[in-house]
Amino acid sequence: MPYILVFYYSRYGATAKMANYIARGINSLAGIEAVVRTVPPISPVTEIAEPPVPPEGAPYVTLDELKNCAGLAMGSPTRFGNMAAPLKYFIDTTSGLWLSGALAGKPASVFSSSASLHGGQETTLISMMFPLIHHGALIVGLPYTETTLLTTRSGGTPYGPTHVAGTESKLPVDEDEKTLCIALGKRLANIALKLI
Repeated sequence: MPYILVFYYSRYGATAKMANYIARGINSLAGIEAVVRTVPPISPVTEIAEPPVPPEGAPYVTLDELKNCAGLAMGSPTRFGNMAAPLKYFIDTTSGLWLSGALAGKPASVFSSSASLHGGQETTLISMMFPLIHHGALIVGLPYTETTLLTTRSGGTPYGPTHVAGTESKLPVDEDEKTLCIALGKRLANIALKLI
C-alpha cells in the first residue's frame, strides 16, 4: 500500500504528538497509510552511536523509506527560527535522493512547535521547505478553507500546523492545533492519492 512518511525530531514530545495527529488524518483515507518515524538526536561532543532502533517511540527514518514514500510530512521544534539540528543532519544525508530525483513531484508538508507564539514558527516551517523545494517536492500547506486558521489563538499557519508548547514545553496540543494537524494529514494524503 502507498504511504505518506511522517518524520520528525522531537525533544520534549510535542512534535511527536503532532506527527501522530497528522498520521491520524492520513489514515482516515482509504488506499494510503501513514508511516511515522523519527530522527536520532545529535550531540556537539563525541558520544557512543545511537542504537539502530530507539528504546521507545517511533523507529528511526531510513533513506529507503523516504525514497519510496508517496508523500511526506516533516516536523521539527523551532530552534532560533530554524529546524532543529538532528532533522537538518538527516536532510543533509539525502544528496543521493536529490541526484536521482527520488522526491521530485511528491507532495510534502511541514509542521513545527515552539515555546512561544512568536518563537519563529513560520521561519522554521519555511526553513524546512528549502531542501524539499531543492528535491523537487510539491509543497502542500493549509489553505484558509481550514477555517480554524481564522480563529486559532495558539498554533497554526497556512505554511503548516504549529503548536505553542510554552516556555517549559508542557502545554498540550490543543483542539485547534489537533484539528489543523489532522486536516493537513487528510489534505496531504488526498493529493498523494491523486498523483499516484
